[in-house]
Parts: sequence; C-alpha cells; structure tokens
Amino acid sequence: ELENQLTVKSKTLDELKQSLASDGSAEQTPEAQSLRIAELCEMKDSIVNQVAQLKASMESILEQWRAYDEIYAEISLMTTRYLYCIDQCKPSEEEASLEALKKQVKTLQ
Repeated sequence: ELENQLTVKSKTLDELKQSLASDGSAEQTPEAQSLRIAELCEMKDSIVNQVAQLKASMESILEQWRAYDEIYAEISLMTTRYLYCIDQCKPSEEEASLEALKKQVKTLQ
C-alpha cells in the first residue's frame, strides 16, 4: 500500500515537473500564474499531510516489530529451557531396561 502511494506521488511529481517545464516556455498572465501558484501550494500541503500520515503509520509499524522481537526472544528462551529440561529428565536406555531395574533392586536389598 505504501509503495503504491509512493508510486502515485512520484508520478504526480513527474507531471508537475513536465507542467512546470511547459509553463515556463509559454508566457502566462499574472492571473494564471497566481492560480498555478495556489494550485501548487495546495498540492504541496496535501503531500506534507500525507508524509505526516506515513510517518505516523511507520512509527506504529516499527513499534509493533519491536514488540514482536521482544516476544520472540522470550519465547525462544523458554523453548530452549523446555528442551533442556526434557533432555535432562529423559532416562537413559540403561536405566529404563528391565535388567537394569532388577540389578538396582538387588543392590538395594
């Protein structure tokens, strides 16, 4: 969406440059010049407002990414701890065999 907006703004800027180039080659009346200046000022104000909205939107997106990064790091740490605990709690094959248990019982008796 932002890329589309920037593309539209780029096209508008190109059109303004072409218009300015063509306007500069022909003589204009003072009234036409003042109307053109007013139009350009209005366009500039519109672009300034859109840039402000874009900045606010980008700040919001960056804040959401920061929150995501923090949560991801926390979950990654918890997962690592969980896997470590599972690995430590898993009995070895020798401990789990019936023969090994019988030997332990005899040793304890």
